[in-house]
Amino acid sequence: MIDKDFTPLFHVLSSEQQILQRTDQKAFTILSILGVFMVFFMIHFTKMEFNWFIFIMTIIYFLSALLTIIQLVLVIVPRVRKDKFSTKKRPENPTFFAGISKFSTPESYAAHLQKISKDPDKVYQLFATQVFSLGKINQYKNIAMKRAILFFVAAITAELIIIMSLAWTIAMGWLQTVSDVGTSIL
Repeated sequence: MIDKDFTPLFHVLSSEQQILQRTDQKAFTILSILGVFMVFFMIHFTKMEFNWFIFIMTIIYFLSALLTIIQLVLVIVPRVRKDKFSTKKRPENPTFFAGISKFSTPESYAAHLQKISKDPDKVYQLFATQVFSLGKINQYKNIAMKRAILFFVAAITAELIIIMSLAWTIAMGWLQTVSDVGTSIL
């Protein structure tokens, strides 16, 4: 009977942990891609001829890149606050590292787990609390991830506009030279 009660809880717990891992993987991937683009930009930064347009786009690029990094750090290391609405003090959850680290010895941790495991309601509440906490962490991470993606797209777009602007400037200079050579021949 108890196994049937825990099955949905374990399924949701597993799902939430997978979402957490995928979100972290996305954050590291975007951070790596942004790093590659930033190195590329920095190498060519000193070769640029600045005008007001490129200056403004460069500021947009750097601000967007900085905000992307900040949001990705919030995804990787979430800052989730305790529930403000709870009036009663909850005991430490021995399934999370913070709760486990409160015990001084493995024996005291094992004794606490044995004490809890004797009451199916306490065990169910323990895992329900863990699922709820993971859900809150995932919600926080997904909000930060959405912002990071938005800032990442803004940074890459600004960089591409700068590159297109520089290419246009070079092309116009070349076309002007070709045009001048063509008219001098005639």
